Amino acid sequence: MASSPSQAVAEAESQLSSLVYEMSQHVQTAMENMLKMISEIDQNSSGVREEIEKCKDSALERKKGLEEEKERLQKAAYTILDMLSNRD
Repeated sequence: MASSPSQAVAEAESQLSSLVYEMSQHVQTAMENMLKMISEIDQNSSGVREEIEKCKDSALERKKGLEEEKERLQKAAYTILDMLSNRD
């Protein structure tokens, strides 16, 4: 018994509908996975930003300490130079 053209069209539509549904399920799963990854990336980047800020603050404190030490050494050097130049 041969199938009629309308049955063939209905079966093709049914197969196409199943294929579209399956593809939409795959796309939805992929999007959910991407959202999870984006969330993880956001959390990790927040941690990285915090660590960068800590390092930046530490570097600024160290720079300030080094500048203060430099000023003390310069003053000491100028004092010694003055003492040596006034020795004569």
